[in-house]
Amino acid sequence: MNKQYVVSKSSPAAIGPYSQAVGVLGFLFTSGILPLDVPTGMLVEGGLEVETRTCLENLRAVLEEGDSSLDAVVKTTVYITDMGDFEGMNRIYGEYFGDSVPARATVEVGALAKGAHIEIEAISVIGKR
Repeated sequence: MNKQYVVSKSSPAAIGPYSQAVGVLGFLFTSGILPLDVPTGMLVEGGLEVETRTCLENLRAVLEEGDSSLDAVVKTTVYITDMGDFEGMNRIYGEYFGDSVPARATVEVGALAKGAHIEIEAISVIGKR
């Protein structure tokens, strides 16, 4: 089985021993994408909505590097530290996916790396830009 390892310079580097994304059998599987500033690798400031936008921009960069796109996403998992932030996250998320909404699970977690309030992972189809 051939695997394609994706490394995007337009998204923050992985903060551990994992790939930003791996492509196999026509699908691209991303790792959890954090709301980190690309040049500094630091958590962005401004609250959950800013973090959500940053996650989705970082996700877009990884997908594009892997010959995919937000329109080609078929499934996401969103991890948030406070389900009270669901509406704000959902509003921004909807702006990015529009009518091409993938299947999704949203899970409240106790904590995320780097003190983030949100992390998003995705599965997309390769070659659908």
